[in-house]
Amino acid sequence: MRYKLRTVVLDAGHGGKDRGCTGVSAREADVALKLVLALGKEIEGKMPDVKVVYTRKTDVFVELADRANIANKHNADLFISIHCNAATPAAHGTEVWTMGPHKTDANLAVAKRENSVILQEDNYKEQYNGFDPTSPQSHILFSLFQSAYMVNSLRFAQKVDRHFRTTLKRPSRGVKQAGFLVLWKSAMPAVLIESGFLTNRQEENYLNDKTNQAYMASGIYQAFREYKQELETGSGD
Repeated sequence: MRYKLRTVVLDAGHGGKDRGCTGVSAREADVALKLVLALGKEIEGKMPDVKVVYTRKTDVFVELADRANIANKHNADLFISIHCNAATPAAHGTEVWTMGPHKTDANLAVAKRENSVILQEDNYKEQYNGFDPTSPQSHILFSLFQSAYMVNSLRFAQKVDRHFRTTLKRPSRGVKQAGFLVLWKSAMPAVLIESGFLTNRQEENYLNDKTNQAYMASGIYQAFREYKQELETGSGD
């Protein structure tokens, strides 16, 4: 039987009591949600045969493990988590992440920042098998999960990155790997998109703009369409 990509889960990072990183006026939780809703609208409008599931559609707090559980419960074929980045004011550009061993301390730092959300959750030690978000060893161990989906996760990540660079002409920091808890338990190809730096005034203004949010969403949608087509026709193997 021919493979069909039937279900995609869209995950807006942070939310509720967890604001994520902030710029001068924009909050990661809000920008990520707007990007996810714009992407979902695009997929639903152009691919009625694909079921779009959201981990949140409003400003609510969702635990990291629950985000993956939603994807697993719906037997999703792809998990896309959207975030915004934070660093020095000069740092800029998009990043597309998959689960894997971090090659640099900078990669580890991004995973640590996104994973530290679990400190706001109850019983996080039981929930995440004793994972310590401050420990490099924990991240190395967790990066070994998801290896079964590594090829397709990277395949989709590379398409997203290419559209950011060429179609959207966004500065790109490339495709990277690290141990993200939100990707850890998802039993399908999964990527985490850092859409830009809210700590950079120019990027904050860009990401906070509705037209640009739709533009970013269309770039991710085009990557999704290519990825779906390639898997269903068996090309690109």
